[in-house]
Amino acid sequence: MRRWLARIGLGLLALLGVIILAGAGYEQYMRHEAARRYPPMGKLVDVGSGRHLQIDCRGTGTPTVVFEAGGDNLGSLAWSAVQDSVAKTTRACAYSRAGMLWSDPVSGPFDPHAVAKDLHTALTAAGEHPPFVMVGHSLGGPYIMLFTSLYPADVAGLVFVDASHPDQVDRMRKALGSNVGGPQTSFLLKALGWLSWTGIARFLPLNPPGPATTKAISTAYVGTSLAPLIREAIGAENTMQVAGGFRDLGARPLVVLTGTKPHPPTVLKAAGLKPDQDRLFIATWEQLHDDEATWSRRSRHQLVPDATHYIQFDRPDVVIAAVREVITETAR
Repeated sequence: MRRWLARIGLGLLALLGVIILAGAGYEQYMRHEAARRYPPMGKLVDVGSGRHLQIDCRGTGTPTVVFEAGGDNLGSLAWSAVQDSVAKTTRACAYSRAGMLWSDPVSGPFDPHAVAKDLHTALTAAGEHPPFVMVGHSLGGPYIMLFTSLYPADVAGLVFVDASHPDQVDRMRKALGSNVGGPQTSFLLKALGWLSWTGIARFLPLNPPGPATTKAISTAYVGTSLAPLIREAIGAENTMQVAGGFRDLGARPLVVLTGTKPHPPTVLKAAGLKPDQDRLFIATWEQLHDDEATWSRRSRHQLVPDATHYIQFDRPDVVIAAVREVITETAR
């Protein structure tokens, strides 16, 4: 009996090995196809240590608008619905953080300051010059605040697009009685990142936002973007805490945009929330963004009732108008 059990065990291990090898081979093929079908937009610039970041700058004029994506793997494509319109009147740059899409990953412990330094190095290497108007979506909000704290002379104005707030984890926990937006530290999440080379990411139920091309490219590069994305997600609460140490933008013009459209049932179910909790979530989100608007003496807070978290895709016109407003204000 033991001999049969041992044989069955060895057979299952062999089968698992075959599945893993097949998955790894499939992943390598898909990565090759992604590189062939979707080459880098813009260019790759050297940021040191043999790493390159993808940056895509369009248009002419000053100040230069710099777009920072949220905590997703969209990279520069997070702004595909707004960048060209902004570039009609001024210089507009979108880029992909380390490990996202075409950008090389970085090793070692995650450091939110390194994100801001990477961006500054990439802009310099690409030949871009301040003044900059920084536009950040979601987790991109804390990132552009860190950039401003490190390079204050370079930043002329800011736009927050449904940006994360440094106090949001505690505030949401108190309002909802749950850990919505809390740290992502589960072993399963880490394991997904470790196992991305096996092709497991290709079988996740992904539904990235944005136009069809944006969805296609972000999905094609999910195999290489997953581990860096999880690395950022695990460090997100620390990122917000570190960025929260700087909340004084002085007289820099600032527009804060808040998407207040109720979340669909599928999203609520995934988050474990009920409709009445969703209303509390949105009300608390508005209050947090009211606070963000106090960080500058020249600010405006706008609610966008027909937009979800991705305002740049639901209402790109609102984001474009906010960017142009800040540009105009920087000239005064």
